[in-house]
Amino acid sequence: MALVSTEFMAERIVGYLGPRGTHSEEVALCLYRGEKGRFIPFASIDAAIRAVETGEVMECLVPVENSLEGSVNITLDTLAHDVNLFITREMVWPVKHNLLVKAGTKHINVVVSHPQALAQCRHYLARFYPGVELKPVESTAEAAYLVASGAKNHAAIASLRAGEIYGLETVAADIQDNPNNYTRFIVLAQRPADVRSGRRKTSVVCQINGERPGSLCDVLQEFARRNVNLTKIESRPARTGLGVYIFFLDIDGDIDDDNVHAAVSAVKLKSLWFKNLGSYPVYAV
Repeated sequence: MALVSTEFMAERIVGYLGPRGTHSEEVALCLYRGEKGRFIPFASIDAAIRAVETGEVMECLVPVENSLEGSVNITLDTLAHDVNLFITREMVWPVKHNLLVKAGTKHINVVVSHPQALAQCRHYLARFYPGVELKPVESTAEAAYLVASGAKNHAAIASLRAGEIYGLETVAADIQDNPNNYTRFIVLAQRPADVRSGRRKTSVVCQINGERPGSLCDVLQEFARRNVNLTKIESRPARTGLGVYIFFLDIDGDIDDDNVHAAVSAVKLKSLWFKNLGSYPVYAV
């Protein structure tokens, strides 16, 4: 039987929303700086998450929320319904968008990018490029690649790194409509986080009895009476019927904190269905 080197076994393999040049890759390069391993790009968020579930990669880094456009629903829905993974890290990243073209482009008739990037630059585009066609694709880097491949009269909204990778020129930098444009990225793995230092959060998802008046209030009071802060609460369809929802709760603190543990345990008892997504450290740039 062939021997597997301990060096290979120790290598960290991380998936991210590709191709090269996405904001996800930028965050991965920052978050894993100095760590041994390699990155594998995936064509979609769903594919990156499922690669962790199947063991193709050890971890993946995906966007979960933007300060302007809200939650990334495919991330939440896949986490809740399709896989059994834990959040092991979170990074808050400032997003800067740039309008990129292939050298020699004289006119822009089509602007291509990820749907959220297009939405985050809608006022800029309406002001400077009224009437252009907006074409959504899977990622900002895919948009850059499409423009670099020779799509006539196309421009991409993407990162400066994507422009460098695909040899594009910058028509305008920092074109996002709001300077307070931040995206939360999370790392997912098959096992809970083992880092216990710094600021930490806990995430859970649950389904409560929506037919009983005050059921959501009862859940929220479990946190209030224990002085536990909720940083986010969001509902998503439970996929079991119209008007049936599950709730994602982001909690300040670690599950090992007495008050957090007590609140989460109480919520679990009041839930029809419950899933603990883990406690994890939070980083910001």
